[in-house]
Amino acid sequence: MSPTPDPSPVPSPGLPQQDEEQRLRELGYRPVLARRMGGFGNFAISFSVISILSGCMTLYGFGLNTGGPAVMLWGWAGVGLFVLCVGLALAEVTSAYPTSGALYYMADRLGGRRWGWYTGWLNLLGLLGAIAGIDYGAALFAGAFANLQWGFVPTPGTTMLIFCVILLLHAVLNLFGVRLVSLLNSVSVWWHLAGVALIVGALVIVPDRHRSVSFVFTEFVNETGWDNQVYVAAIGLLLAQYTFSGYDASAHLSEETSHASVAASRGIVRAIWVSWLAGFVLLAGLTFAIQDYDATRTTDTGVPPAQIMLDGLGTDGASALLLVVIVAQLFCGNAEVAAASRMVFAFSRDGALPGSHLWRKVSGRTQTPVAAVWLSVSVACVLALPSLYSATAYNAVTAINVIGITPAYAIPVLLRLRAGDRFRPGPWHLGRWSRPVGWIAVGWVACVTVLFCLPQASPVTVGTMNYASVALAVVLVLATVWWFVARRSYGTPSAAYGSGRDQADFAEGIV
Repeated sequence: MSPTPDPSPVPSPGLPQQDEEQRLRELGYRPVLARRMGGFGNFAISFSVISILSGCMTLYGFGLNTGGPAVMLWGWAGVGLFVLCVGLALAEVTSAYPTSGALYYMADRLGGRRWGWYTGWLNLLGLLGAIAGIDYGAALFAGAFANLQWGFVPTPGTTMLIFCVILLLHAVLNLFGVRLVSLLNSVSVWWHLAGVALIVGALVIVPDRHRSVSFVFTEFVNETGWDNQVYVAAIGLLLAQYTFSGYDASAHLSEETSHASVAASRGIVRAIWVSWLAGFVLLAGLTFAIQDYDATRTTDTGVPPAQIMLDGLGTDGASALLLVVIVAQLFCGNAEVAAASRMVFAFSRDGALPGSHLWRKVSGRTQTPVAAVWLSVSVACVLALPSLYSATAYNAVTAINVIGITPAYAIPVLLRLRAGDRFRPGPWHLGRWSRPVGWIAVGWVACVTVLFCLPQASPVTVGTMNYASVALAVVLVLATVWWFVARRSYGTPSAAYGSGRDQADFAEGIV
């Protein structure tokens, strides 16, 4: 999907690949990553990271307690519309600055070094939190599958072990190069769409009893401990907002995408609207098929969608569909590791991370940032460790993802609006719609950033506290402290091919 620009048309075939390489040099970087991903592959990585079969299914139990069916369905519709505005605005800036650094590079160019610095740290927090949230969610579903098949009772310890195995798998897959990543993401698109059709079709056809339309679209459920229904409905939007994140993956893979100035922007927008439509169908299909609401909410499997499938389809049918979901989640986690590792690589390339000289190294054989891949999965593992001790820690990890990455989406858009005519659009742009869409995007992000720092359950205790605000504060403090240590080494290049230091580092970093 590409909006009609004004006044100049968007070139339909995009830019020639050699022009993209020249554009990257003009932005200050020598190409070192393999440009082997096509337009569909670029769309596929963002679609895979959004992953409706990961976000919707993993947080469905949260939705059952926090507003119930009405908030899940109408919240999905409303949040999706606002997120589409954010995606459109971000896609416009991506077209002008197609680099692996993506959000922080845009902020640096449009607002200065400090804007880039803090945007980068927020983006990095969100991406690493997303790996933890996605792969831990896959571990939970794998435990539920084992419970259905063999009576295995998952514990926090066994779930953590499964989680570590999944992280290792994703690290290894990402070491083979972007061509394999692109192939897996392309398969992932069709797996997700076919999976939604299969799950919804089975839940429509097989069960003898379904919920009424009024139940699905108007039933409000509050199991949070809070009395204010507006407050509960607001925090219930986390299900949709968490799922609709990660579409910056298209921007992070732009240095490995042909015709990136157009393809990366299209990839962002297409991933959002396709996920928006398919996700609504999935949530509606699950909710219509609920047999016993309280039993689903408190299921022994630990995964409410698994209980819905079990009640409606029996053990064999539920196991088969659960396996479909788990594979989709594995695709999602693999794509997120790819996006996060490119962010680590780019941020290190500009000297922002401790030990940057290690994390920016690129394999001469696969042209993949190997060390950045291992750092990404290692930090994600650490972020999920509190789940060993707290049942609510997983919600905190998902909130960390949202609170980190969502503000980072809006900062480049805000700076682009502030720049006015000084901003030079790329070949994909919004024309006269740029400012109204941009301001809607910034306003929405401001609202949800505040919203998702709020406590999600009452009474607020150590076990039920929302640690997203704490994580945000810690990251901002650490980023500020590190700024005074690394501000002389950090900097995006300002001339073609970058500074001499940048190029020497590139040469040294290819191993």
